[in-house]
Amino acid sequence: MIEKTYQPAQIEGRIYAAWERAGAFRAGRSERSAAAPYCIVIPPPNVTGSLHMGHALNNTLQDILCRFERMRGKDVLWQPGTDHAGIATQMVVERQLMERNLPGRRELGREKFLERVWQWKAESGGAIVNQLKRLGASCDWSRERFTMDEGLSRAVVKVFVQLYRAGLIYKDKRLVNWDPKLLTAISDLEVVQIETKGHLWHLRYPLEGRSFDPDDPSTFIVVATTRPETMLGDVAVAVHPEDERYKAYVEAFRAGRPARVILPLVGRRIPIIADEYSDPEKGSGAVKITPAHDFNDFEVGKRHGLPQINIFGTDARLALKGNAEFLAGVPASGELDETLGLHGVERFAARKQIVARLKERGLVAKVEPHTHAVPHGDRSNVVIEPFLTDQWYVDARKLAQPAIAAVRAGKTRFVPQNWENTYFNWMENIQPWCISRQLWWGHQIPAWYGPDGAVFVAESEAEARAAAQRHYGRTTELTRDEDVLDTWFSSALWPFSTLGWPDSTPELDRYYPTNVLVTGFDIIFFWVARMMMMGLHVMRQVPFRDVYIHALVRDERGQKMSKSKGNVIDPLALIDQYGADALRFTLAAMAAQGRDIKLSTQRVEGYRNFATKLWNAARFAELNECTVAPGFRPEAAEETLNRWIAHEVAKVAREVTRSLEAYRFNDAAGALYRFVWNVYCDWYLELAKPLLAGPDGRVKQETRAMVAWVRDIVLKLLHPFMPFVTEELWAVTASAAVPGGASARDSLLALASWPDLGGFEDQAAEAEIGWVVDLVTAVRSLRAEMNVAAPIPMVLAGASAKTQTRAARWADVIKRLARISDISSAASPPSGAVQLIVRGDIVALPLKGIVDLVAEQARLAREMQKADADIARVDAKLGNANFLARAPEEVIEEEKEKRAEALARKARIAEALERLKGAA
Repeated sequence: MIEKTYQPAQIEGRIYAAWERAGAFRAGRSERSAAAPYCIVIPPPNVTGSLHMGHALNNTLQDILCRFERMRGKDVLWQPGTDHAGIATQMVVERQLMERNLPGRRELGREKFLERVWQWKAESGGAIVNQLKRLGASCDWSRERFTMDEGLSRAVVKVFVQLYRAGLIYKDKRLVNWDPKLLTAISDLEVVQIETKGHLWHLRYPLEGRSFDPDDPSTFIVVATTRPETMLGDVAVAVHPEDERYKAYVEAFRAGRPARVILPLVGRRIPIIADEYSDPEKGSGAVKITPAHDFNDFEVGKRHGLPQINIFGTDARLALKGNAEFLAGVPASGELDETLGLHGVERFAARKQIVARLKERGLVAKVEPHTHAVPHGDRSNVVIEPFLTDQWYVDARKLAQPAIAAVRAGKTRFVPQNWENTYFNWMENIQPWCISRQLWWGHQIPAWYGPDGAVFVAESEAEARAAAQRHYGRTTELTRDEDVLDTWFSSALWPFSTLGWPDSTPELDRYYPTNVLVTGFDIIFFWVARMMMMGLHVMRQVPFRDVYIHALVRDERGQKMSKSKGNVIDPLALIDQYGADALRFTLAAMAAQGRDIKLSTQRVEGYRNFATKLWNAARFAELNECTVAPGFRPEAAEETLNRWIAHEVAKVAREVTRSLEAYRFNDAAGALYRFVWNVYCDWYLELAKPLLAGPDGRVKQETRAMVAWVRDIVLKLLHPFMPFVTEELWAVTASAAVPGGASARDSLLALASWPDLGGFEDQAAEAEIGWVVDLVTAVRSLRAEMNVAAPIPMVLAGASAKTQTRAARWADVIKRLARISDISSAASPPSGAVQLIVRGDIVALPLKGIVDLVAEQARLAREMQKADADIARVDAKLGNANFLARAPEEVIEEEKEKRAEALARKARIAEALERLKGAA
């Protein structure tokens, strides 16, 4: 018996437990041993994470695909797992130690600290797995992996050693994003650019051989900087080769006799060089070059063979005393001694002192307010420093070539295809990949150093010691590299390491390459590209055939969700309030390719109502004894209404299937919504009521069976989108009308077969019932437009005999649903009648005397003027270049939506006016 009210909270946990007991999501089920494999690897969430809306969208789309293909009979593996999240996890455990007044990381030492991290992971880590289950994720949890588990750790070490021996991993001194609080290099993805109000200092650098005079521009050159403290590491001033103002300096540089400036506060003589990096349109056109503290300057320095002078320590305090690079070639002076007194001063405090000294000496030409993007660590919230340090790197340029070629050859395709351009742009301009991190939690780099710095990279310490024995000819003490690998290194191996590599496993043979990767555009470079590189290098095959890139979930105004804005929507709160199915269907229905999702709680509530509609339809079927009939053959139905609904459900099944195959989730969800709400519930069940209430016999029996059969097809089609409510209804409608109440189900819905409905096309039934539906819809629409409440007559003008017969057959239904008082036929429309065209037939509604036609025309004319005014107002905004340049993207999109709505309103009004012209 179906409960009166649909209560998601009461069924979801119970349903998921039933799936798990039955092993419904396990790959390699015995009955599917000969089935085609289908595999998706989950983008591994951080072990510290909790479900956010991006996870909800990403995993809903993956689950839809996995449930769809599972029902299509494939052997599905949705491979789950979590990422060890080096920085995030280390921070969580360090914070926990502090809160409990326990010794900190350094006091504990590496071994004891890592024991605490594993303890935390066992007790609290991975909460997101249970949250994914609440969403309905049908992963094979028996195969759950962790990037630090024994198997994946072995894979990471093996790949590192392989790449090192192939010359594709090496150690180098380069600039990295350095977090002065966490004391580690971080990836670009962990850097947040924050708009900051600062200053632009224009500084005078005295020319060598001239007597500096702040009032004489011939004695100095002006450079501008937002970070005056870094000037202590300047090694050159650059001007553009084509800048006429600096022609003499360019010629001197090209002749090998560059002019020089004397670096203020230091005394270092540095050259004026010519390089296209300098922008003649900005400031003075001259820029200071500090290769050790700016990524662009680093490249300029490499081009010109300039020295790299690092003036900071790891904590972003000035490190000047004993700094050989800083002091090289600098003559002793009192000014230098004063500068050396800044040793150990924090960078921003040093900035103030440096600027004050420069002002005292007349070296500050001007100071301007300047708003610019300043990089911050996403976890530490401190300003990130470009920092020169020794790190381990992957030669990404070499690894990228096969990955680029694979996409160009179509071995892997992006959906939507335009993301290929982003992929190619990044891959073709790829830089060395910094893979080392100064952390303790992570995969420790398998490199050991001898006393003279010789490095031994090996899969084990014993192997490294054996190599050292051969190298030195004796047993030698080795020290292991303390750094760990970037978490993106281990996740780059995810598609094959989770399947058992480096062992040759049956799963690896069966499920690799995987079928599709579902992910966000923001990690195409960080994850997708790196998986492509590693998959091709290690496995010699692409890791996935398709990459589906989904958009962002924004708030209802189109703004990106953030805690600072206070507009974050918690998916778990929505699940608590409306149920997982409602949230899932909302996300799927709005997941149009290439378009961000504007999410509101009202949308989710609307789809909760859709689930309720489905529930009530199933209750209606139960109350009318519509059960699965043994031996029922829907293709043999005789009633026109039943043949029509079989035709319609087959049509929507084809549409949903095609849409899911093409990753058009919103099209599939939209088709289902329209069919279930409109076609099945509002039309078929409504039109079937007289048949179900009629006398027992063939017609009633057939209609009952057809109602139940279509309901079951609907449950199957909706299951990938709304798994909980459909599985529950599948279970509670299982009792068939057979002796003993035997079950009409031979499996859970999650394992039922996907509908393949060929042979149900029936154009004759569609023509008849479709005509009735279109007629009633058109009359209802006109009533709403003209606010007509009373029953009205209807005249079929010049209708064929077939149409008249059809109208007579469905007269009772038409009168009841369209509130028609009388149906008649005439050669032409009567005077004062509004005309409708329904599938080529003229349907006239005499409204003279019922509606003031003149007044109605005037009202519609006023509405038309309003619509035109709205369109003009939006067009003025969208035609304003200044507005388009300044307005946020979400505001522009909102204006475009207003225009589209006004145009649609105008079209409806024009149609209504046209009808009234014929009636006047």
